[in-house]
Amino acid sequence: MSVQSKRKIQGLVEGAFILTIAGIIIKILSAAYRVPYQNIVGDIGFYIYQQIYPIYGIALVLSTYGFPVVISKLIAERYEHEDDSGAQRILIISFFLLSLMGIVSFSFLYWGAGLIAGMMGDNELSSLIKVTSFSFLLLPVISLIRGYFQGRNNMIPTATSQIVEQLVRVVTILLFSYLLLLNGYSVYEAGAGAIFGSVLGGFTAILVLFYFLFDKKTLPFKKVNWQKVKQSSRGTIKVIVIQGFTISVSGLLLIVIQLVDSFTLYSLLVSNGIEETSAKTLKGVYDRGQPLIQLGTVVATSLSLTLVPLIASAKKREDFTFIIKKVSISLKIAVVIGVGAAVGLASIITPTNRMLFQNSTGSQELMILVVSIFFTTIILTISAILNGLGYSYFPAISVIIGVFIKMGLNMLLIPSYSILGAALATVIAFLLVATLNGLFLYKKLPIKIINNRTIAMTMVAAGAMVSTLFIYQSALYIILGAIVDTRLFSTLHSLSAVLLGGLVYILVIIRGNVFTREELSYFPLGEKASILLRTRK
Repeated sequence: MSVQSKRKIQGLVEGAFILTIAGIIIKILSAAYRVPYQNIVGDIGFYIYQQIYPIYGIALVLSTYGFPVVISKLIAERYEHEDDSGAQRILIISFFLLSLMGIVSFSFLYWGAGLIAGMMGDNELSSLIKVTSFSFLLLPVISLIRGYFQGRNNMIPTATSQIVEQLVRVVTILLFSYLLLLNGYSVYEAGAGAIFGSVLGGFTAILVLFYFLFDKKTLPFKKVNWQKVKQSSRGTIKVIVIQGFTISVSGLLLIVIQLVDSFTLYSLLVSNGIEETSAKTLKGVYDRGQPLIQLGTVVATSLSLTLVPLIASAKKREDFTFIIKKVSISLKIAVVIGVGAAVGLASIITPTNRMLFQNSTGSQELMILVVSIFFTTIILTISAILNGLGYSYFPAISVIIGVFIKMGLNMLLIPSYSILGAALATVIAFLLVATLNGLFLYKKLPIKIINNRTIAMTMVAAGAMVSTLFIYQSALYIILGAIVDTRLFSTLHSLSAVLLGGLVYILVIIRGNVFTREELSYFPLGEKASILLRTRK
């Protein structure tokens, strides 16, 4: 391998690491703030926010993972050939295209807010939809500048802007909602204030990106050849639109499933005889599962951000040994972490629900819903692998299929089983998407990546964890009785159960030689943990 190739790979690894760290931080912030927000506004206020969040979430994912990645790839190719004018043409075409998309999306949402709110079954949501629409006007500038810097292999501006955007967003959402309710405003007005916080976060991201842009004076401003821009526009537009959405699709998966619930769950509850206030409360209780799923998939998300450039680079240099190795360890990590997170959280869902959301309402439904963590972890990992291999279209197809399955199952199950039916529909939809992606990956890489022993030992570890937690929690109820159901004790209960259950699970996984010494080295403190291996391989 040439020195230049080594430097390029090193640059990819460093860039992926920076974006991974930023991705972990923003995912944790994005999930964690919803807990205090629910505590401030209650279940009905949480329902209001979660009805509108998926619309904003689409703009956020496209401006974070979709369009910047595609634009960066196109620009990087031009700069590799020292074609500065070609890079500038891509920037110009991207700006006009994304601006058009942003204006159309804004117009549809702003002037169609009443229609969309009516389709959701709650006309009072229209003002929140109007506020959300402004986020699509920010999308072109954010995507373009992030894509430009990433194309120059400078990930610092993107990472910084993402973190600042989330920090401003979270602080503003919590502050505005608290102050508005404190001063007598309704939960709908508090929801509008929270959505405004999201838009303000996007505007702050633009200011940060402009700071980097003009501080370094890096943007090439040259005389534009509009004839060449016109000639190359069709191909560039096609790549940006198709690849932008297909790359975004794994990040959009959780959001579009939430969007289906926004349009169907509340309206189906009301149409089947449930009083409106009760239906809003039920939807708010159901929405408690979203931050739990998001937090459960943080590792998978960070893993996927790292995998795409590494596998794409390996494929380009035809290093299939490296690809197989990365795919194998990634899927093994996904299975082990996905099973541990899903089964562990389901085992302690009642005290966790009370600890986070003030009471244990909906724990049965949440127990089913958090099973999704396993399937979403698998989906995100396989989607990243397929994107790296150049098959980004199939994860998009599988997600579309999953969305239609979710819609159909909602219609079928919610009238009879209320929010329990919605939870079942979500899990089944994610199961189907994971299965489709897994079968497609096996078709493209027909090797046995996960062996039976790994699956068996993971199940043994999960069983040991569940048994330990059952005994531990039963003992608490026998010894302490009613005090266990207080929120303070539920907090101690949940945190101690996480430590105990996690310790048992990890110990069985390591002692069962699920990971080799080399594979353990990828984890924090993994090398020290390798002393627990039965055979030091």
